Amino acid sequence: MKLKPIEDHLVVKVPSETEEKTIGGIIIPDTAKEKPQIGEVLAVGTDEDLQKIVKVGDKVLYGKYAGTEIEVEGEKLLILSQDDILALVE
Repeated sequence: MKLKPIEDHLVVKVPSETEEKTIGGIIIPDTAKEKPQIGEVLAVGTDEDLQKIVKVGDKVLYGKYAGTEIEVEGEKLLILSQDDILALVE
C-alpha cells in the first residue's frame, strides 16, 4: 500500500524500538519508554510551501504527541501536519 498525503500533511517513518534491559536484568516494556521524536520523511503532501521546506528522505523532529500513528505492512508510520514539525535534523 502506498500513502499519498494531501495538503500540508506528510508521512514519517517511526524508528523501530528495540527491547531494553537494565543492568539488573529488568526488561522495560514499550509502554514505559518515551517514543522517538525524530523520523524520516517518506512522502510530502501537495502544499507548495511545505514541498519547498521538506523533501522525501529528510529527517524531522516532531512534537511528542503529534500526528496520527498507523501501521502499514508491519511498519509504524506517522501522518503529521506542517504545524507538527518542529525542526529539520541535519
